[in-house]
Amino acid sequence: MTMTIFGGFFCRAGDDDNRCYHYFPCLLDPARRSTLYLKVALVMLHLVFIGVVFVFYADFRHKAAVNPWYMSLYLLLFVATIAQYFFTSGSSPGYVLDTMRKINETNALARTLAASKQPATSKNGNVVITVDHREPGRSLLGSNELHWTKLVMDMYPPGASCRAWTCSYCNVLQPPRAKHCHDCDKCVLQFDHHCVWLGTCIGQGNHCRFWWYICEETTLCLWTCILYIQCLQANILKSWWVDVIMIVLLAILLILLIFLLLLLFFHSYLILTNQTTFELVRRRRIAYLRGIPGRVYPFSKGICRNLYNFCCSRNNLYGMERLPTAQELEEKSRPYTCLNILSCRCCC
Repeated sequence: MTMTIFGGFFCRAGDDDNRCYHYFPCLLDPARRSTLYLKVALVMLHLVFIGVVFVFYADFRHKAAVNPWYMSLYLLLFVATIAQYFFTSGSSPGYVLDTMRKINETNALARTLAASKQPATSKNGNVVITVDHREPGRSLLGSNELHWTKLVMDMYPPGASCRAWTCSYCNVLQPPRAKHCHDCDKCVLQFDHHCVWLGTCIGQGNHCRFWWYICEETTLCLWTCILYIQCLQANILKSWWVDVIMIVLLAILLILLIFLLLLLFFHSYLILTNQTTFELVRRRRIAYLRGIPGRVYPFSKGICRNLYNFCCSRNNLYGMERLPTAQELEEKSRPYTCLNILSCRCCC
């Protein structure tokens, strides 16, 4: 019989009680199996690039013996990067159905207790809802569904049709900026993109964690490139096959570094302007963005407030933003003047 090896377990392909599937049930799903293989490959890639430094760079080992903090910081960055990768890949991007369920549960509980609590609405029309995934799901029918419909339709211009904003796959009314992900088969709040390497969507719930992962990965890649260059300078022409290995790996690292820097700058730009990748790339195909000029950022509230909302307001809360009115769009489209710059209009 054929044998398969995974994680130290040897499994016979013809056995009814397959040990691999017993210990790793995720292998039954082809999509989850591919994601798991990608994660293992990514970790192994990190170990190879960093292991070469320790094997061939003797001066680095000597420097680490003299200054232990130097190696400790490098290894700490490596561990933090891998931990952030798994933390981000396992986080929820903010599914519309989860938010709908929580709102309906809160509304049902409020009616049961005859309380007057309602979702808070700020002056700019944004609705903020606390989401807790630990609570069991309940029925989404009846008056609860009507409550969700009214809540979402208030974010669209008057006269908008529910059918136009209802997902044909999930059969759920989508708030503005939400989109159905065909890979996850769920609607995601403030959908940015589906990351193949992470195996999950990037949305409102984990975009901040994704940015920090890119930042840590870029720093680790840059530091490793510096170590590779120092190793080549110290050991050039001592062993030609070692030089070939180091040069090839350094070339790969430089390509990865350029890609990571571009990705980091791109997502930093999106954060400062309160945009998503999907909105930027498919702007002309999104109905509520189609007629807005490209230089106008309809959801931006200023650089400072955008940064605060991105970093501090997304850990435990999902904020659903309403579409800006024509008056607000006209104000955002006005060119900047010297007085606007002095009053920090772009920041506040």
